[in-house]
Amino acid sequence: MPDTKALPVRGYLLHLTHYDPRWYSIKPDEKPFDLDVAVEVVGALADEGFNLLTIDCADAVQYQSHPELARHYTVPMAQLETLAAAARERGIDVVPKLNFSRSQYHHHNDWMLAPEESWHDHFDDEPYWKKAFEVIDELIGVCQPQHFFHVGMDEDHDRSYAQYIEAIKALHAGLKQRNLRTIIWNDTPIDYAPGLIHAEKSLIAEEAIPRDIVQVIWDYGSVPADAVKRICELGFDLWGAPGARDRDQVTGFRDAVLTHGGKGLFMTTWSPCQQSNRDRLLGTIREMGPIYRGEA
Repeated sequence: MPDTKALPVRGYLLHLTHYDPRWYSIKPDEKPFDLDVAVEVVGALADEGFNLLTIDCADAVQYQSHPELARHYTVPMAQLETLAAAARERGIDVVPKLNFSRSQYHHHNDWMLAPEESWHDHFDDEPYWKKAFEVIDELIGVCQPQHFFHVGMDEDHDRSYAQYIEAIKALHAGLKQRNLRTIIWNDTPIDYAPGLIHAEKSLIAEEAIPRDIVQVIWDYGSVPADAVKRICELGFDLWGAPGARDRDQVTGFRDAVLTHGGKGLFMTTWSPCQQSNRDRLLGTIREMGPIYRGEA
């Protein structure tokens, strides 16, 4: 293990909104994200030595290019601009995130559906990618990312293996033209029966996608050391995404990433950015900060 326990990338994922089965069920009652809380999160991240903020945008903000994507909780794009500027002022690299995974169950890219549009409409066709990159370009203009763009791609249920790989390649090619590196989730630690399709897709994709894509391997209950080792040996930059509840698991994950040559640690809480969650969001950052800084 290296002498220092501080990884070069110490990242955090902030949800302005999100789509998953649990979150999807409460969409009718969802409120706009709280900008004041988000700015407080930025301050806490800076104080604890984090240097990268990924912002899960989806349909939380109003897109000029696609106003039809707005929901009842959508806010003006100016709020995202304020948040991104606050992070840059504290020396934090800003990374926009949109999830392009397809799944009728997980709903990860339902944010892209226009009114009356079904999940199977425009299945990775030319209009789909045109819309995708128009929205990507708006977020790039507002967030001014310097290095990365996160495209999700976890728990993709509806694409075939070949379609999944081609979708990642399409996103990678477009982002490379925009001088940004692609970040994706890596699902290979999944070990429950209905999720093995996702683990297998990620495993097969590892052999087929460009090596300059950043792989964020997530596991919220254990430390997938063998998978970390495999992905690093394939030549990918790897970031570990542990849970945010168990200090021992987070420490073990960090140490596995360090041991095998990974580049980063990436905190996720999967909580709405609301005043009701303020204390928990800030408290978790402060509790885990020393681990991410390599001081614990």
